Amino acid sequence: MNATTGAVETDAEDAATTTAERPAPQRPGTAAKRLEEEGDIAADYLEELLDIADLDGDIDIDIDNGRASVAIVADEAGTPALKRLAGADGEVLEALQELTRLAVQAQTGDRTRLLLDVAGYRADKRTALVTLAEEVCTRVRANGEAERLEPMSAFERKVVHDAVSAQGLTSESEGQEPQRRVVVLPVAGDAADEVVTDTAEEPAD
Repeated sequence: MNATTGAVETDAEDAATTTAERPAPQRPGTAAKRLEEEGDIAADYLEELLDIADLDGDIDIDIDNGRASVAIVADEAGTPALKRLAGADGEVLEALQELTRLAVQAQTGDRTRLLLDVAGYRADKRTALVTLAEEVCTRVRANGEAERLEPMSAFERKVVHDAVSAQGLTSESEGQEPQRRVVVLPVAGDAADEVVTDTAEEPAD
């Protein structure tokens, strides 16, 4: 469903697993161990890729919001070359993330929500998107009119949804890929000093 009463992303990337496909509940320790395993498998796959591409980079593994998070980082001298794995608009990074997820799934047998970053691309993008969302929220509050943003990827939309919710407004996604975009909505009966706080839902995937 769309995020009409909170920041709920509805894209295939973040679609909830159906009841039939949903695995049995796992104990917290078991879930953490599974995510660590996903990170290790992804790191091995990415290290081989870096060797093939003759690129220098270190692999950082973490767990973020219930998913494995892997980042390829390099020192300042090596960052420009490494950024080729992200691409100008992140398209290469999205493709590499999908390949990495498939590599993990091939070994675990389970679909993964692993998140990949390269040379700080996602971190920088997240900062810029949060700033954009805050600016849009200010305008929406001031004029009481919904504002449509430019088309974004699922990752970008999720960041904007969360930032809008943090500002006390609501948002939804509209359109079809690759033209799917976020719409920031005004508060009903909006007043300049009125803020409605929503509870943001973290998508199952």
